[in-house]
Amino acid sequence: MIYRFRVILDNDTEEDIFRDLEIRETDTLEDLHNIITQSFGFDGTEMASFYLSNDQWDQGEEISLFDLSDDGSARLMNETSLDSVVHEAQTKLIYVYDFLSMWTFFVELAEIVEETEGHDYPNLMFVKGQVPDEAHEKSFETYSEEDEFNEFEDEIDVDDYDNLDFDENWN
Repeated sequence: MIYRFRVILDNDTEEDIFRDLEIRETDTLEDLHNIITQSFGFDGTEMASFYLSNDQWDQGEEISLFDLSDDGSARLMNETSLDSVVHEAQTKLIYVYDFLSMWTFFVELAEIVEETEGHDYPNLMFVKGQVPDEAHEKSFETYSEEDEFNEFEDEIDVDDYDNLDFDENWN
């Protein structure tokens, strides 16, 4: 069977930038990595990872191009077939290329079709939009209004015992 993917570049421009790709279901995530980098004009030499994702595009388990873990336990692209991580019930992946620039792509299985005799796979089916010179800067907010709690914001001076409304003989 052939998997048809839409690969969308996460960018902050108004222009849609995506590629529609075909690849055999038995090919590896490394094969998908190669067709994605080629179709978007990257040289493919930078570190990259796929992440399993749910319908809300939440980032899940990482599948890396290279094993950088201390214990050799990382799941690797070249050992992971597409059909083992993508199917009708699990259609979305997040792909990050070049961890310094953080090119981020949303990869979604659009269709599963029969292999067409005489076609070469993987296959670039459709191109929309030009890749910008630089990845857009991600903003990773690590705080919220709740995190900005200030226990002294009521402006009470805890060293001013006379004005603390404290009953010394409460017991």
